Amino acid sequence: MEAFITFFLSIQPLSFILFLFFYITLIKFRQVKKLIGIGPTTYPFIGCLISFYKNRFQLLNWYTELLAQSPTNTILVQRLGARRTILTANQQNVEYILKTNFKNFPKGKPFTDILGDFLGKGIFNVDGNLWIKQRKLASHEFSLRSMNEFIMHTLEEEVNAKLLPLLDSLSLEKKVVDFQELLGRFTFNVICKFTLGKNNDDNFRCCLDPCFPISPLARAFDVAAAISAKRGAAPLFLVWRVKKWFRVGSERKLREAVEEVRTRVMEIILERKQKMNVMEEKGVGGQDLLSRLVCAGHEEEVIRDMVISFIMAGRDTTSSAMTWFFWLLSHYSDMEQEIVKETENKSSGTLDYKSLKNMNLLKACLCESMRLYPPVAWDSKHATFDDVLPDGTLVQSGDRVTYFPYGMGRMENLWGKDLFEFRPDRWFVKDELGTILLSEVCPFKFPVFQAGPRVCLGKEMAFIQMKYVVASILRRFKIIIVGPEKPLFVPLLTAHMAGGLKVLVSKRLKL
Repeated sequence: MEAFITFFLSIQPLSFILFLFFYITLIKFRQVKKLIGIGPTTYPFIGCLISFYKNRFQLLNWYTELLAQSPTNTILVQRLGARRTILTANQQNVEYILKTNFKNFPKGKPFTDILGDFLGKGIFNVDGNLWIKQRKLASHEFSLRSMNEFIMHTLEEEVNAKLLPLLDSLSLEKKVVDFQELLGRFTFNVICKFTLGKNNDDNFRCCLDPCFPISPLARAFDVAAAISAKRGAAPLFLVWRVKKWFRVGSERKLREAVEEVRTRVMEIILERKQKMNVMEEKGVGGQDLLSRLVCAGHEEEVIRDMVISFIMAGRDTTSSAMTWFFWLLSHYSDMEQEIVKETENKSSGTLDYKSLKNMNLLKACLCESMRLYPPVAWDSKHATFDDVLPDGTLVQSGDRVTYFPYGMGRMENLWGKDLFEFRPDRWFVKDELGTILLSEVCPFKFPVFQAGPRVCLGKEMAFIQMKYVVASILRRFKIIIVGPEKPLFVPLLTAHMAGGLKVLVSKRLKL
């Protein structure tokens, strides 16, 4: 007994303190119970790391379930190795974050660190004066005149000369094709032409047929986007930072992909500058974004980062939205027939800006599809100062504050008990005279294009492009879904359908 007491007293104070800490933690760990409506099961020190890890492959549905259980549709997520995060599907909170107190919720350094290697100092990855300057410059690209030019010079050529002939060939061959991949290649070509204009060799273009490999530039974009997205979803942020430090694994691949993107884009920039200098005529190469940026005299790195950002944003968002739209529409043949009738009635053979603007049923269907399957499932800001959200949630300086379009589309208090149904009619209202009109839904209820000062500049152009493509396809072809029956929604930087969308293309019989 005396020997045991001597041994016990010989234990170093630090060891005893550590023993006591872990003992108390263990007791707390066993006593903690889930607080319904507050957030995920959370334990001392590690936070919700265990439940986060268990649900890492179904984060969207897990978060949506937790938010639906919360009285305020807001939860607090804390886990070891990650920043304290407030996740909300509350409309009033979203308005407060994106508009009312916009200045307190910039993207913030934690966000820009994740995407900085890829997007650099492009418009979607900066705050403050640099963002204001780039936004003013970019806003000129989305005028009514630019939209008409976009339809006449880009969409007409890409759809009529490239997309429709391929679909016609596929219909004759009765060949199964990955429609998600096809649409992704198409939108990549469109946004590159809009952003970069026409080049002599157009070596950035993708062959639309998924049987052929994509262009090196498109492949590098894919790799960079996928790995950057995984950084943000990693259970422990330290992991990707260590891999980056040692230049190994996925971070080595990211570095190589980003280098290829930047090198190829810079080559196009230098070629354009040389051409414009030789011709001594500003604007040579068309009224594309690149030509305007060069004319404005911006530094080459600024031009490069803006071009990369626009290509990234304009490519995957519209292709993702159209992929899910065609999958949903395949389950509603009556609605498909109504859309075809509208496209025939609203245009006299030619799709122009005015006729596309008047296709309200098609827009309602696109909105309903994006409500259920938004191209960007969530978006995060970071609080500069302590704050209180409208629902009473306390925000600490440095907190990540995330609004959640995917979850908002599945909140009963926002969309009613039929929230899981595809109902385009929810986007229409009757005026005093009983006329049915397309409703302007509050952007903070439907923040698919963000809202407030950072609302998407390309929102109108995105709708025009989707309407043009969908109308052109449905007037001539029927898209028959081969698989999958229950596709998996994967939230990378922009959402994807796991495994793609396998379809057969068939000529449409005239109504």
